[in-house]
Amino acid sequence: MGKSATPSTLAGDLPVAAVHVLPMPSPGPALRDYARGELEAALDALAQTGDDLHEGVHRARKGLRRVRATLALGDGILGPGVGLVDREIKHLNTGLSLLRDAHALVETLARLHKRSRKGATRELLAQARADAVVAREATAGAEVSMDPAMGQRRGLIEVLAAALPALDWERLTPSAARMALADSDERSQRARGIALGKGGDSDWHRWRRRARRASQQRRALEAVGVAVPATAPEVFDKRTTERLGEAQDLTLLLDHCGKGSPFSKTERQALRAYAEPALARLRKRITTARR
Repeated sequence: MGKSATPSTLAGDLPVAAVHVLPMPSPGPALRDYARGELEAALDALAQTGDDLHEGVHRARKGLRRVRATLALGDGILGPGVGLVDREIKHLNTGLSLLRDAHALVETLARLHKRSRKGATRELLAQARADAVVAREATAGAEVSMDPAMGQRRGLIEVLAAALPALDWERLTPSAARMALADSDERSQRARGIALGKGGDSDWHRWRRRARRASQQRRALEAVGVAVPATAPEVFDKRTTERLGEAQDLTLLLDHCGKGSPFSKTERQALRAYAEPALARLRKRITTARR
């Protein structure tokens, strides 16, 4: 009986077919559709009228930020048009900030009133909220008179939605998208370190903004099926998120105690006396917890 051929003998006698590793499909087209969906949602949100307008503006601005975060995943890859689209979305979002800030102040005062236990403080916050409601309605009236039914803004969103397919989404690879997310995480961590190192108001705001951008990018990639690492708990856990939100409430209130404030001089003094030490205590708790 002859010897059976060994695998090595066969490998030497027979030609071996080359193994081609197919590249992973680009997540770009799916991200394009995701971004377009967010623009369409913003378009619908800005169609709200009356009291619903304020919540619509909030939803629209959130959607516009998600689109910018998605575009940033392909920075330098999607082609020269991405800069123009991003700038227009940023300009549009900034243009909605007066409306959003006016409504956010009302919401903030309601939350602070709910959390407060002192009678005098609750009375102060209730009066401040009433003043903020009057200021919000005045702001809404002025904005709607300049752009009835948000027609100009909604028209711009339609143009931007139509421009998205012209970007070079096919060039965006899964690895490039993950690298962009890693860069966002790194920027968030650097901002965190600066804020916790006795940073000022702008440093704390930068940390919150950059952490939000990274979270939005992670959300977009997960929505289109790209596997990404979870956020490290020590970077931005749920409790830290809640405390930063509370700190943002106090910062927003203090921002409205200066020029152009809807509050009287006496109210501004009382609100600062309440908010400044509360913000200092809260930031100290965040800093101590994250060390």
